[in-house]
Amino acid sequence: METSRIPGFYNRSVEGRRELLKSMDVFSEEELQGLEAKEGLPTETADKMIENVIGTYPLPLGLGLNFLINGKEYVVPMAIEEPSVVASASHIAKIVRDSGGFTTEATERVMIGQIQVVGCEDFQKAKQVLVNHKTYLLKQANEAYPSIVARGGGAEDLDIRILNEASNSSYQQMLVLHLYINTCDAMGANIINTMVESLAPYIEELTGGKVYLRILSNYADKCLARAKCVIPPDILKTGDFTGEEVRDGVVHAYEFAASDPYRAVTHNKGIMNGIDPIVIATGNDWRAVEAGAHAYASRHGQYSSMTSWSVDQEGNLVGELELPMSVGTVGGSINVHPISKIALRMLNVESAQELAQVIIAVGLAQNLGALKALVTDGIQKGHMALHSRSVAIAAGATGELIDIVSEKLVEAKEIRVGKAKELVEEYTK
Repeated sequence: METSRIPGFYNRSVEGRRELLKSMDVFSEEELQGLEAKEGLPTETADKMIENVIGTYPLPLGLGLNFLINGKEYVVPMAIEEPSVVASASHIAKIVRDSGGFTTEATERVMIGQIQVVGCEDFQKAKQVLVNHKTYLLKQANEAYPSIVARGGGAEDLDIRILNEASNSSYQQMLVLHLYINTCDAMGANIINTMVESLAPYIEELTGGKVYLRILSNYADKCLARAKCVIPPDILKTGDFTGEEVRDGVVHAYEFAASDPYRAVTHNKGIMNGIDPIVIATGNDWRAVEAGAHAYASRHGQYSSMTSWSVDQEGNLVGELELPMSVGTVGGSINVHPISKIALRMLNVESAQELAQVIIAVGLAQNLGALKALVTDGIQKGHMALHSRSVAIAAGATGELIDIVSEKLVEAKEIRVGKAKELVEEYTK
């Protein structure tokens, strides 16, 4: 596509948005029909994905617009029920776009499989035996999943740690082997688990111990994505707030989150507001991404801000975000869920690394959107205006009445279901 800058997109009807995107070649006629279907995920498909299926649970699918990342345009599908998130991300993306866009990078796709060994007579000796057999163990792991090796990935390295060696409890003493696996464009859970399970008997034989857990780690600190933006203060001006005031407010807000876990949790939830909707839309495991991100925020011994915000020598606001990003573009539900296929087609990413970079850029944008609102007019002004539509629907409003009731709620500054019901009754008499 030529541009992700689509002015007035939110003013169009749902049908009008779809037709416009189709004309821009964001998706095909077949994909358009998939988005229009009453059941985006057929029940018979859902029944094969999980157990005890009784139906499906749809989420609104919106588009983050204006994203320019490493010089490339992106329309970003976001599956989320919370109002203001998509609007906020798109707003900040335009600001960053006017500053040259986001710059991002990602490490190699290296994931970790863990093998727990207990009951060794001499843990140090057992560790050395495994180190001596490193080449052999890597060969056995790769033979367990030859298809990933054929695609250029596979087990690349390993290391061994001893935990609680000095403990008097045999339950606490253990040896842990980490197997480092390049999963290419797959998130890789099945690849990793297959490999570590295949190694268990060899490790028991070599160490004389007993293997219990052999499973992937969702703390993917060898699979990182990073995003950065640099914004001149003049384009941060908001209402009566100067650009410098907004810039300084953002940095002060960041320092609060960096120093106080109580603030950091809410600060980071806002970042995940941008990340999770894309992970969900593309059929990836948002729980794994969440767990890894929060663990990474604690890597220095205290839970802290995932982002950093500072002022450079030219007075620009500089934002940075680095997180583990264990997502894929193939495998699992990605190739099964019809909407995830459409979402990836919209994104037009060529690899899991590129997908990770888009996701991390949106997370950084969402954080700035929240901080900018907090340090200027407050988070409620924009959020509650959008939330008022949900309140109107909950009160029974339909069709055009939703917008009428929503506007009246905002005017009255009473965005609650009780007030909305009164308005619905008044307009339907």
